Amino acid sequence: MASHHELHPSPDTVHWAFFDATLKPLIEIESGDTVTLHTVSGGRDILPTDDALEILPAHLDIHENVEPGGAGHIMTGPVAVRGAKPGDVLEIRIKDVQLGTNWGWNRIRPLSGALPEDFHETRLLHIPLDKDKMVANLPWGVDLPLKPFFGVMGVAPPPEWGRITSIIPRSHGGNLDNKELGAGCTLYLPVFNEGGLFSAGDGHAVQGDGEVCVTAVETCLSGTFEIHVRKDMKLTMPRAETDTHYITHGIDGLLDNAAKQALREMIVLIQEKSNLSKEDAYTLCSIAADLRVSQIVNVHKGIHVMLAKSALHG
Repeated sequence: MASHHELHPSPDTVHWAFFDATLKPLIEIESGDTVTLHTVSGGRDILPTDDALEILPAHLDIHENVEPGGAGHIMTGPVAVRGAKPGDVLEIRIKDVQLGTNWGWNRIRPLSGALPEDFHETRLLHIPLDKDKMVANLPWGVDLPLKPFFGVMGVAPPPEWGRITSIIPRSHGGNLDNKELGAGCTLYLPVFNEGGLFSAGDGHAVQGDGEVCVTAVETCLSGTFEIHVRKDMKLTMPRAETDTHYITHGIDGLLDNAAKQALREMIVLIQEKSNLSKEDAYTLCSIAADLRVSQIVNVHKGIHVMLAKSALHG
């Protein structure tokens, strides 16, 4: 029978700003088990002073007792899945994503974002989140519906990469910033190390495609994941699917190259799931698939291709 596990954020359960294959797993679960990861988001400099905005004690504890490994995200994990070997795939069913607190933050910083030449002053917004109505109370009077997801979900990278920043997404996943990866979605990640070593963080209450000023409505989230080891799949890049769509990813310093990679990945996926030729799969992408910009601000830019399952299976 599948078991449920839980990890709360603390100085002993987070890693800040990096992925590293040498990190020891905090827990080991069986394939098919569920795990709830509670996360926090942001350094000391983003904390609000408004007493109505709840700061989690664990957030303060981490600030006091964890040295950041550079600029980047606070992630809870890693979690090892028994039986996962290099070359396998982790199937991560995102069962639930919940707000962890009643506020989020957004920051514009000089020399960053999609328009660094246009914005020269730092601005930090604290945005109240209504957990009951599931809206963000924007300062100009609009209540924006929330669609929470984790910007960072990843396994440990290949050992030969050493310690890498959490900012740049790569084949291990990480900072994908794809707003489609919320509750109900399944994420597939290639495994590079024994156990896979899955971590999550960078909670987003809501984000637009592109994440153009570098930040979404960043917040603390809790996510429940059902994780399976797939030995019948071979991947070189993250994939995902929802009830209605297949999703492939491309990641590169150049947006054109990211688009080409995501498209090639979708052509491969189509051929795996049908008897279509490469030419037919390319045609189907042109007439039915959507290329969307995941983000353009994480050094390596992201494109995800979405294909409706009905376009492939009728």
